[in-house]
Amino acid sequence: MRYRPSCQMTDETNQGRPLPSDLEAEFARRAKKQIRSRAKAVRLGLPEAARHARSERIVASLSELDIVRAARGVALFWPMVERGEVDLRPLLGILRDRDVATFFPFMEPKEGGFSTGFREVRRESDLVERGRGFVEPTEGPAAARGQIDVVIVPALAVDSRGYRVGYGAGYYDATLGDLCPPAVSVVVCYDFELMAELPIERHDVRCDLVVTDKKTLRPA
Repeated sequence: MRYRPSCQMTDETNQGRPLPSDLEAEFARRAKKQIRSRAKAVRLGLPEAARHARSERIVASLSELDIVRAARGVALFWPMVERGEVDLRPLLGILRDRDVATFFPFMEPKEGGFSTGFREVRRESDLVERGRGFVEPTEGPAAARGQIDVVIVPALAVDSRGYRVGYGAGYYDATLGDLCPPAVSVVVCYDFELMAELPIERHDVRCDLVVTDKKTLRPA
């Protein structure tokens, strides 16, 4: 996938819903910025032990999902611990014990933007930090459509419809369409990060499932 931070999608690629007006789009951008700032502060205010316990419950729920138990390939993310992200590292071991192929996101600089995707990772040593704040695989082909059955997506805030607010780079919004469908996208967050409704921009992509430390939601 060729990714540019300012990429926009049409109503056709954005699941057929009406596109917001310029005024609504500006409101959405400002509202998401405020939500992002508040969510970061609240998350970091949670004690480390509480984040760990909540992450364990999320991993337990994910590992028992029918789609995960049946998966041959699952895309994960390595947590940015200093930002308090959900820690999925125990799930990596569970999946490998089941002989499930595991994939992680990458970004490669290209003229005018980045090439994005997921690469299979067989050893933790294959993941390195490249100056973008997260570890990523540096070698190997990008996963093709059909090679990954489940994509697990991080978020700072999520609503019951499956829309999310991340850190604002737009990586997953730009990349999920390369794999889903047939892959199923599952966004994970702490339960206190679940909101009734989030503002939506044109490029926002809805995830298929929401898993928190207290519940699993299947948006209509």
